[in-house]
Amino acid sequence: MEKFVKKDGINTLSGRPYIYGATLYPEGCNFALFSKNATSVSLLLFNDYKDSEPAHIIALDKRLNKTGDMWHIFVEGIKEGQYYGYAVDGPYDPVNGHRFNVNKLLIDPYSKAVSGHYHWNKSSAYGYDRNHPDRDLFFCKIKNYDTHSKSIVVDDRDFDWEGDKPLHIPMKDTIIYETHVRGFTRHPSSKVNHPGSYIGLIEKIPYLKELGITTVELLPVHEFNELEKIETNPLTGEKLVNYTGYSTLAFFAPDSWYSTKREGLTAVREFKEMVKALHKAGIEVILDVVYNHTGEGNEMGPTLSFKGLDNSIYYMLENGRYYKNYSGCGNTMNCNHPVVKRMIKDSLRYWVVDMHVDGFRFDLAAILGRDENGHWVPDYSVLSEISHDPILSNTKLIAEGWDAAGLYKVGGFPEGWAEWNGKFRDDVRAFVKGDAGAASDLAKRISGSADLYFFGSRKPYHSINFITSHDGFTLNDLVSYNNKHNIANAENNRDGDSHNLSWNCGVEGETDDKKILELRERQMRNFITILMISQGTPMLFSGDEVKFTKKGNNNTYCHDNELNWFDWNLIYKNRDFFEFCKALIAFRKKHPSLRREDFFLGEDFSQNNLNDINWHGVKSGKPDWSPSSRSLAFMIDGSKPETGSDKKDNDIYVALNSYWDTLEFELPTLKNKNWHLVVNTYETSGFYPEDTSPVVKENKFKVRERSAIVLISK
Repeated sequence: MEKFVKKDGINTLSGRPYIYGATLYPEGCNFALFSKNATSVSLLLFNDYKDSEPAHIIALDKRLNKTGDMWHIFVEGIKEGQYYGYAVDGPYDPVNGHRFNVNKLLIDPYSKAVSGHYHWNKSSAYGYDRNHPDRDLFFCKIKNYDTHSKSIVVDDRDFDWEGDKPLHIPMKDTIIYETHVRGFTRHPSSKVNHPGSYIGLIEKIPYLKELGITTVELLPVHEFNELEKIETNPLTGEKLVNYTGYSTLAFFAPDSWYSTKREGLTAVREFKEMVKALHKAGIEVILDVVYNHTGEGNEMGPTLSFKGLDNSIYYMLENGRYYKNYSGCGNTMNCNHPVVKRMIKDSLRYWVVDMHVDGFRFDLAAILGRDENGHWVPDYSVLSEISHDPILSNTKLIAEGWDAAGLYKVGGFPEGWAEWNGKFRDDVRAFVKGDAGAASDLAKRISGSADLYFFGSRKPYHSINFITSHDGFTLNDLVSYNNKHNIANAENNRDGDSHNLSWNCGVEGETDDKKILELRERQMRNFITILMISQGTPMLFSGDEVKFTKKGNNNTYCHDNELNWFDWNLIYKNRDFFEFCKALIAFRKKHPSLRREDFFLGEDFSQNNLNDINWHGVKSGKPDWSPSSRSLAFMIDGSKPETGSDKKDNDIYVALNSYWDTLEFELPTLKNKNWHLVVNTYETSGFYPEDTSPVVKENKFKVRERSAIVLISK
């Protein structure tokens, strides 16, 4: 029987290498850490996350505490809430990819909670020259652990889930609402008890229910350092922050910035409370996850975890010293190295099994399909392993199908993956804006993008359709600005996408011109209509339903202020538009013809002389695919909206006019039925309840300039 060995006054056993991270047992805690190239590892225990000196330094013995490339130890008496970190030594040899520094306190990659943060601009922490590529070399003799985040031991067994489980809402019935935990309730108008927090979001569940969404997609909640930016807003002098969180430090830990006590254990508990409450309301939780890069930046960035544990393993390197930058954020994780691959899958499983989330949206997911040389190998990558994992394959898996280095693979992901459809966004924007020749591309997007997804077992719902997202203009700004206005970001307006396919309707930015304001809102109604009547899975960006504006800034990642805080006063100010969005969501949920599991084939499956979808123009049966076309109409046969089902639906007719004058559309003839008007975006309210929808008495309908109509058969 193994006997305890005292290390720094604490009883220890050799420990086990199997389970990474800190794992609690009744007698204590097992710690296990990977490092292939380290020469020594010490476990540092702290009494408080603010402490600059550890209470205990436990050196791991290579003979007793190392198995292969795993360093491990069991420490008696450790309880939940213990603060810890690692000091890891090895060669400081950047030319060969090694950046070990024994004086850096390192976060455990498997930390389930983290407290504290570092200040990027503290010279005491980063040497005398913060622009020197070997800055860490100057720091080798400095120990100041109070400036660093510390890992926390977590007991996963002490939360009462009350029988909660992920909801598994079918993808075809899903309506996603992308939002930011802090931004959703941080504005004073939210009037919640804990603004900007997981708990604050709970108080707004009735609003989400009223809107009708099924699934919230939360911008990154993995632990990151919001204080990493050192720049200030050149217009106001306000310090800029990393607001959106696309800069992960710990892939298992919910971010403590969103907790009521700004503390890691509280974040774990309150995140679980939020998920449980959303599930009770029938709303799923998807996390936006960032496995493609970390918050350690390039060779100029800080050493906080992965760099100091085994830089050459965790990152894709260029000639040793430098970092490949497929992410556009300074570094790229070596996602398909076996150790990194395991960490990604372990992290995802933890969030599903222990934190009960329903799925994930993967930031710049094309990177996860690159091998160590940068080649695209999706079927031999972690992407394929995730989609075939016995736990993860039953969750929602959504990819951002491109990266910052030009790899664009929308439609090219392995079986089981859904993808953000960037072509849907661009083609819909081009049509509504009034660009010539956009009708044929719009038809592809409305019908489920079969040109992208019609292969293997993929379905229309694997297309995540969106007009706007956290990246780029809001819906209001899309129709109010021709150009980005990002001076406040302190990057001389160089950041953010310049290709927005936006149109300001005649005036750049805010205006009192009534006609322009009416046109802008009509254009927004057109966008929402197309989004909700298209095959695929719609995603709505938080605030678009109340005409939220970011004042023309299309890259507000660095602002913790009104540019990102949901203004709850807008619900009352723009009630008509909110009601329109709510009505269109309800309309989509009511009609299975808009949520098909299979692609249209343009055939008559019901033997009623109607194809499953019929394309029209201003003349019935004659769509205009010409380069000058700015109109499109179609009819969906409601007799067989779902394959293998006897369920029936109304026929649905949609006419879209992006031309600057009225067009008269000839309507398809119905047998023993009439067309009823449910949507006319030219009108302020825009929506007619189906039980009182007016009958269309003629076989033609004048669709006003830059507007759309939706009819149903009754």
